[in-house]
Amino acid sequence: MRRACTLLALLLALGCASALAAIEVVDGGGQRVVLARPAQRVVSLAPHATELLFAAGAGARVVGVIKYSDFPAAARALPQVGDSNQIDIERVIALKPDLLVVWQSGNTARQLEQLRQLGIPMYYSEPVQLAQIGADIGKLGQLLGTEATARAARAAFDGKVAALTARYARRAPVRVFYQVWDQPLFTLGGKQIVNDVITLCGGVNVFAGERVKAPQVGVEAVLALNPEAVVGGEQHDSDRLGVNLWKPYHGMLAVQRGNLFTLDGELLARPGPRVADGAAELCEKLELTRQRRR
Repeated sequence: MRRACTLLALLLALGCASALAAIEVVDGGGQRVVLARPAQRVVSLAPHATELLFAAGAGARVVGVIKYSDFPAAARALPQVGDSNQIDIERVIALKPDLLVVWQSGNTARQLEQLRQLGIPMYYSEPVQLAQIGADIGKLGQLLGTEATARAARAAFDGKVAALTARYARRAPVRVFYQVWDQPLFTLGGKQIVNDVITLCGGVNVFAGERVKAPQVGVEAVLALNPEAVVGGEQHDSDRLGVNLWKPYHGMLAVQRGNLFTLDGELLARPGPRVADGAAELCEKLELTRQRRR
């Protein structure tokens, strides 16, 4: 009897230890993600999520990515499972992932529901503020058992952001129009990482009040707001005007003062660790804008 009780106590203790060993985080969608053990095979369904996973030290465990996952270089060699419009569900299943990192704003609701029905744990990555990028790195490190690397990466990112905040956040405001595309003309509203970067640099996004995350706007609407600086995400098509679209509009303050800037859009709009580098470049441009005031 004593032996049976001892065995039962041991089994209960092991069960409690196992429960305590479970990994639990809350993702960007506010959902609890629980894993019995660190994930070993991860599929990333957003380019920014791929960057976050590599930053967290989990690059070797990423077995599949979505199209345009081009950073770091090692990500380009990984199997692709479609793009944001059409995920190859069968390809995802064939890779046998034990964790999916998804982007609610970039992946279609229909396909996310299909993936959910597979029963594979899903982590939603939805950074719209700089602090959430560091948080995602840390949480992914927990889910993948790479906490030490993730902590260091998060500290480095948060340190860069803190330094920029200390230097620029209280500088004189600069009204900024951020141009995603010129034909048709698209910008980004207040619920995007770019808006947080502009604010960090002491800027004011002139379309921050838009409810739509990426609204299409008219030339007249931009002229009416008369931004002091226009910042465009780099466009590689030779037939695109980019920020040069505004040069004929001599009444615009940004044109009068030569404040038409082109930066690498991936460093600003893709919510991964490289945003800190994009923020540094944008802050320098807005500081130049201040210096050009008459």
